[in-house]
Amino acid sequence: MDDRLIQTFRVFQRTVTREVGALQENFLGRGRPYGVSRLLWEMGDGPVEVATLRERLGLDAGYASRLLRALEDEGLVTVSPSPDDARARVAERTEAGRAEAAELDARSDDTAAQMLAHLDEEERREVERAARTVTAALARRHLVIDVEAPDSADAWWCRDQYFAEIDAIFASGYDPAAAVQATDDDLTMPRGALLVARLHGQPVGCGAVKLPAEGPAHLKRMWVSPAARGLGLAATMLERLEAIARDAGATEVGLDTNSALVAATTLYESRGYAQVPRFNDETHADRWYLKRLEQR
Repeated sequence: MDDRLIQTFRVFQRTVTREVGALQENFLGRGRPYGVSRLLWEMGDGPVEVATLRERLGLDAGYASRLLRALEDEGLVTVSPSPDDARARVAERTEAGRAEAAELDARSDDTAAQMLAHLDEEERREVERAARTVTAALARRHLVIDVEAPDSADAWWCRDQYFAEIDAIFASGYDPAAAVQATDDDLTMPRGALLVARLHGQPVGCGAVKLPAEGPAHLKRMWVSPAARGLGLAATMLERLEAIARDAGATEVGLDTNSALVAATTLYESRGYAQVPRFNDETHADRWYLKRLEQR
């Protein structure tokens, strides 16, 4: 490997860790080092196995235990045996921990804004492009996309996140009961399939395809978590879903969407989906697309 590339990347590492305050004992002015705060953030809103946290962050058992103990001492987390496996431990934020995580998010946003404030508009765009490129390149090897049972806990979590997000975006909200339905049977082979994407073992996206006996395949529930956007995940899932449809014998794939979902419509149009007249009764849609699948 080119030594110049290695040295450039090392300079990048040193610059970023300094600028974000990762070397400070009092990270973001909250009285604890970065590692402790990062572990609190990584837990998310629900209980999570300690082994899962260790895997996500690449921590050894002893160091992870010390970080968790520091959070317990502050009253920010609880650690207890897993209800499903007495040999495993589960960590969960307390109410104070959830409030602290929100405060850390707000302060992190403020710190990022301050770092970027002295740049002009073109420099900010350059930093954004570079950050997206580096993040995608380094995170991609930790990204896994699997066909998932539609009634799994991670599949339900992704679905609920998706519904909540579009409910907030659509001018009239989103009512799942009024939507064209996609039952668990509809999303289980041979009638369909559901994909769940995980980054460091954590669900960060989903997408599904219905495979009717006649007519085009139909895409459903395409969603990527804000934490995983910019990694090319949506395009990768779209390709996987098209491949599933093609392997099932479909010659066309269609979808309905809403023009408020600008990133989604841009993706579909860039991937060869052409806008067509309404072809179903989806009440939340104002655009319908169709694509011819090339047979291989």
